[in-house]
Amino acid sequence: MTTLSSTAEIEKIAEKLILEVFNVKKGETVAITGDSDSNREFAEILSKTTTDAGALPLIMWTPKSPYDGQAGMSYWPAKALTAALSNVDIWIELHTNVILYSDIWEKAFENNAELRYIVLGDSSIPSLARVFTTFEIKTLGIFLEKVKDLCMKANKIRITSKNGTDVSYKTDLNYLFDYDDGDLSKPRFGTAPGYINIIPKKNSMNGKIVFDLLMNTTIYNTTNRIEFTMQNGEIVDVTGTAQEVKKFNQYLSSFNDPNMYKISHNMLGFNPGVRKLSGEIVEDERIWGGVDFGFGHTSPMDMPPHGQPAKSHFDGVVERATIYLDDALVVNNGVVCHPDLTQLAQKLISNKK
Repeated sequence: MTTLSSTAEIEKIAEKLILEVFNVKKGETVAITGDSDSNREFAEILSKTTTDAGALPLIMWTPKSPYDGQAGMSYWPAKALTAALSNVDIWIELHTNVILYSDIWEKAFENNAELRYIVLGDSSIPSLARVFTTFEIKTLGIFLEKVKDLCMKANKIRITSKNGTDVSYKTDLNYLFDYDDGDLSKPRFGTAPGYINIIPKKNSMNGKIVFDLLMNTTIYNTTNRIEFTMQNGEIVDVTGTAQEVKKFNQYLSSFNDPNMYKISHNMLGFNPGVRKLSGEIVEDERIWGGVDFGFGHTSPMDMPPHGQPAKSHFDGVVERATIYLDDALVVNNGVVCHPDLTQLAQKLISNKK
C-alpha cells in the first residue's frame, strides 16, 4: 500500500508535470496510457490533477506486452489506441514495455501535429522526483541550448571514460540535435529532461563502449562487464562476462533484424538531480556528466527522411564521461569544464530547486 508521504510525493510530481512541464490549458485532453504493471495510483493522481486544472483526462490501460516498440504491436489494441492518441493534446506514457517507436507512436505523431508527448516508462516515484523536481526549467534550457550549439558546430564527437570506453563519430546537420529542458508547453516528443540528443552520421561510429548500465543485462551493481566494439556505426562484437555476453547476444539475435545492431542516438546527460546511477534507465540516461547510447529503431523525425526502422530499441549508459567536441574538452570525468558552460553548470548543480 502507498504511504501518505509517498502519495504527497506523487502529487508533487503530478503537479510539476501537468502545471509546469505541459502547462495544461482548460479544455485540453490529456491521455494517460499504461499497462498491467504500471503505477495505477500515479495515473489516477495525474488524472485528478488534470481535472483540477480544468482539462479532460483519458486513462487507457492495456495488458503488458513482453516487448517494447514495434515488437509489441500484436499485444496492443493498435487501431483503437492510434485513433485515440491521434485526437488528444497531451499523451503521458506509463507503459512498462513502451509503445514508443511503434507504429502506434509514429502514426499518432503523423496524424496529430499538435501532440505533446512524454514517455516515463516504469520509473519509480523517487526516480521521477529526482528527475523532475530538482531544477528550474528556464535555467536548464539556457544551459542545454549552449551545449547544443557547441555540438552542432563540431564535426566529430569523441567520448572516453576511465572504464575503458573510447568511441567517436561524425555529426550530420541533417539529423536531429535536440534537448529536453522540461518544457512541453508546445507540440513535441519529450522524454525526461536533462540531456542533449544527437543522431550520429550513418556508418561513422567507431571504437569501444564499456557500459556501466545496459538494458537487458545484469551489469549494474555487479562485477559483470559488457562492452561493444563499434565499426562503421554498428556492433560487430560483444565481449565481457561470458554469461552476460551469451544472454545479450541471444537477445539481439532474437529479433533477426540487422538494424538492432546499429547506433540510433547518443545522449549527453545533464540532469542536475541525477548525480549517481540508480539502476533505472530513464533516470540514468540523464546522469550529469554521463552519456547514453541507444541502438535500433530511429524515427524519421530524428533521422529524415526514412529513419532507421527496427523491431525494437535499447539503451546503455556510461557514467563520468569525458567528452570532446572536435579538439575541445567539454566534460572531463563527469565535470563540465568548457569555459562557456561552467558558470551555468555550477548554478544548476549547486542550486537545485
